[in-house]
Amino acid sequence: MKQEQFILFFKYQGDHAVLCVRINNVAVAVTKEARLHLFKAQEWQKLQNSIQQHSCTEKFSKAQLTMTVNHTEQNLTVSQIPYPETWYVFYVDKFTCEENYSESEDIQFEMVLLNPDAEGNPLDHFSAGESGLHEFFFLLVLAYFLTACIYAQSLWQTIKKRGPMHTVLKVLSVALLLQAGSAFANYLHFSSYSKDGIGAPFMGSLAELCDIVSQIQMLYLLLSLCMGWTIGRMKKSYSRPLQWDSTPTSTGIAVAVVVTQSFLLIWEQFEDTNHHSYHSHHGLASGLLIGLRVCLALSLAAGLYQIITVERSTLKREFYITFAKACILWFLCHPCLATISVIFREYQREKMKKLPLKRELAK
Repeated sequence: MKQEQFILFFKYQGDHAVLCVRINNVAVAVTKEARLHLFKAQEWQKLQNSIQQHSCTEKFSKAQLTMTVNHTEQNLTVSQIPYPETWYVFYVDKFTCEENYSESEDIQFEMVLLNPDAEGNPLDHFSAGESGLHEFFFLLVLAYFLTACIYAQSLWQTIKKRGPMHTVLKVLSVALLLQAGSAFANYLHFSSYSKDGIGAPFMGSLAELCDIVSQIQMLYLLLSLCMGWTIGRMKKSYSRPLQWDSTPTSTGIAVAVVVTQSFLLIWEQFEDTNHHSYHSHHGLASGLLIGLRVCLALSLAAGLYQIITVERSTLKREFYITFAKACILWFLCHPCLATISVIFREYQREKMKKLPLKRELAK
C-alpha cells in the first residue's frame, strides 16, 4: 500500500459528525472508481500490527465506513461514537492495490470534517482534541488584559525607580508580554479556524515562536539569578542588598544551558511538523527536554536550599523560599503534565497540555 493514499486523521466526537467532500473532475473519479475509506485508529493499528498478513484489498475491505466518490459534493455521516476517537481517512481507487501502478490524472478535491456543535448541528471545525480551545484562549487573553489594566501603572512606576531588582522586573515583564502575545496569536488562529477549518497558520507559528522565546528568556533569568547568588555569596558580604548578581561564571553556565534548550526546542519543532502551540512530548528531543528540566529543577533546588539554610535575614529567606517554589514549579510543570496525561485518552492529553502554564514568579 502506498503512503500517499493516506489523506488525514480527525478526532470525531458526539453523534452526527460529518465528512464533506467536493470534487471538480467527477468523470475521472467515476472512471477510477474512487472511494474514501474511514478506519478507527485502533482498528487500523490492529490491522497493521496483526500477525496474520492481510493483502491490500483485504485491509481496505475492513474499513468501518466507505464512501464512493461519484458526485460533485457528497456528505458522509459518522454517528454513534460513544467517546471521542481518531479516524483515519484513506483514498482508494481501482489502481490502488495493483503492483504495476500507472500514473493517471489526479482528482482535485476539497474535504471538510465537522463535529456537532452544542446544539447537535455538524458545524464545528474543531476535532475532539481542540474543542474548547477557542474559548480558553479568549478567556486567557481577557485575563491578561484585565491584569495589565490593574497592574501596568504600578509596575511601570516600580521599574522607573531602578531598584536592585530593576533588571529582573524588566525581564519578567517582557516574558509575560511574550506569553500574552502567544495567547493572543493562538486566539486569532483558532478564531479563524472556527470559521473556515483552516485558520491562520502564520499566527500558530508566531504563537510557538513567542512561547519559545519566553521560555528561553525565563530560563536564562532563573539560571543567572541562582548561579549569581550562589557564586556571589562566596565572595561578597551577607549584608549586600538583594539583587541580580551576575558573574562571568554564572553567565557562562546560563548561556550554555539556554543554548542547549534552544537546540532541543528547535529539534522538537522539526520532529513534529504539526503546529500545536504546545509541546507534544513525543520523540527523542522532547524526552531530552523533559530530562533537562528535571535536572535543572533538582540542581537549582539544591543550590537555593544551601542559600536558604545560611541566610540570616528573614526577609531575604522568605524571598528565596518563594523564588525556589516558583523555579521548581516553572521547570516541572510541563514534565508533570506530560507524565499525568499518559493515563488519559489521546484527545484529553492535548487539552491538558494547553493548561495555562505561564511562568510567573512571585514578586
